[in-house]
Amino acid sequence: MAETANDPILLAVRGLTIGVRLQGHEFIAVDDISFALPAGRTLGIVGESGSGKSITARALMALLPRGLHISAGTILLQGTDLRTLSDRAMRRLRGTALGMIFQDPLRALDPTMTVGEQIAEAIRAHRRIGRSEQRREVLALLEAVRIPAAQKRIADYPHQLSGGMRQRVMIAIALAGRPKLLIADEPTTALDVTTQAEILDLLKQLQQELDMAMILITHDMGVAAECADRIAVMYAGRIVEEGETARVFSNPRMPYTSGLLQSVVNVDTVPRSLLHTIGGRSPSLIDMPTGCRFHTRCTASGLRCRLEASQLDGGDERHRWACWSPLAPRTVPADAVARRQVVAP
Repeated sequence: MAETANDPILLAVRGLTIGVRLQGHEFIAVDDISFALPAGRTLGIVGESGSGKSITARALMALLPRGLHISAGTILLQGTDLRTLSDRAMRRLRGTALGMIFQDPLRALDPTMTVGEQIAEAIRAHRRIGRSEQRREVLALLEAVRIPAAQKRIADYPHQLSGGMRQRVMIAIALAGRPKLLIADEPTTALDVTTQAEILDLLKQLQQELDMAMILITHDMGVAAECADRIAVMYAGRIVEEGETARVFSNPRMPYTSGLLQSVVNVDTVPRSLLHTIGGRSPSLIDMPTGCRFHTRCTASGLRCRLEASQLDGGDERHRWACWSPLAPRTVPADAVARRQVVAP
């Protein structure tokens, strides 16, 4: 779905910086990132493990782990800066204006409570309704997330469900308060490809039915290509490329983005061939390189890359990149990365 100039902005993040204290020193985990998300649209945030994706998601929810804190920036949700709200006000927003699907449903769900009790608890947190109405709502949510035999599953405990079913329960809990923005942190991790496709299809359908905006955190470029209207590529705590999904994927200008795309396995991949990898490893927070943080792994880096940090000022609002040595424009099918390999169960 193409974004238009008339789409109202639901979420605007400006200059978000997240600090962490390690070994008695302050380090930057997420460095001055900005993005905007129109109502009803999907932003995919992609990158390797440790790039700052999940920390950014937790910062938006005011759920940063101990030791991390927002040191600068604004998070505007429908014009309200979430950083100015009290803990109590943020608790009210979670589940109503903001919902989140966590990466590991087995850890996020309470093993001592049935799935029905946990969904009902999420409903009660935001609405005062009677027990019979709660049960009807729980059943409706379980059916909405396509859990078969919902009437029987309502009394099951998390360990009695498959990984895909547990993820559906997490989605039901996240939707209990009918949020305007849903944050999905690696929602298909550890699921087989068939279940992944089912969960992604479910999220897209629910987004349309409920008119939600969504932030999709993933390391899977194929998943991002399939679901997101815009893409923000993160590396070592910074956004290094951002724009409309088709433009970024069909014509990546940042070498790091190109490397991620070349690593995607799809139906065109030659069987038993070696997968492309990006040499080296992501830098440590306590030993961040000067200049462009990717220059230690980039085959196109030059002197300026090693000395001066690049900004997201290449291109225009439809496609921007932070690179002193951007790749030359090229033409490839915009949907190439979305043709992900599907393995029969």
